[in-house]
Amino acid sequence: MPSNSKDKNRHRSKKIDEKVGKTTIAQTADRHEYYEKAVQCVEAEIDIVDETYKAIRGKRAKLLREDFCGTGNTSCEWIRRRKTNFAVGLDLDQSVLDWGLDNNLSKLDDQQRNRIQLTNQDVLTGHGKTVDLILAMNFSYQLFKTRDQLRRYFASARDGLRQDGLFFIDAYGGYDSYKTVKEKTKYDDFTYYWHQKKYNPINGHMLCHIHFKFNDGSKMKKAFTYDWRLWTLPELRELLQEAGFTKSTVYWEGTDEQTGEGNGKYSPTEKGDDDPSWIAYVVAEK
Repeated sequence: MPSNSKDKNRHRSKKIDEKVGKTTIAQTADRHEYYEKAVQCVEAEIDIVDETYKAIRGKRAKLLREDFCGTGNTSCEWIRRRKTNFAVGLDLDQSVLDWGLDNNLSKLDDQQRNRIQLTNQDVLTGHGKTVDLILAMNFSYQLFKTRDQLRRYFASARDGLRQDGLFFIDAYGGYDSYKTVKEKTKYDDFTYYWHQKKYNPINGHMLCHIHFKFNDGSKMKKAFTYDWRLWTLPELRELLQEAGFTKSTVYWEGTDEQTGEGNGKYSPTEKGDDDPSWIAYVVAEK
């Protein structure tokens, strides 16, 4: 069959490439660069954060703290929005912070760089200065696997807020989130894989990976690995209350009537849809 012949030729070509030492895309690709392309849309995220704060407080926020900030991509977007905005990012991985300094902060002008700081610091100890907004996005807080640990983090975040401050987290769920699955999303020059490798329904612990496959057929397996507990929205809201927040609101994504998929617009609600997979924001008020 023609397809089999193509597969054989492709297989032979890969073997030849290996023998002659040809460099693949996966060997030179930067995992942080592709993560930002595939996972983050900081423009849309900051739109939501900025407009939600204004809708609730009637004014614009100025001081933002990005917990588990990684490369500081979100903080950089906050800085670009207005000359009155300031940001601090906290993360324990200095190598990732260094990447952000070299690849994200380096793209800011001098005036913008003076308004942002990436710090190697534990989110549980905070930063010292209170802020208008604290973000814990990309589900990073799920590394806290017990109620005591997560409550302690939420309490620390509350202490880091000004009296009218807001705390933002994102959450995901739906019955597909409890399965062992590998989902892929095709981009122009690579394919992104979200791989839910293991899930334990007894304790809620899960192991997930991010893989990348490139147009030359090469793969970057386990570019990122996450050892998490999948927290539910009721658990998160209960723990926020226990940590001292006066109110929490779920912002649920609307549905595109033509495609049946999410439309990227989030509204406050007390009733969500029984979707197989969903992403929501939880906004807590001090």
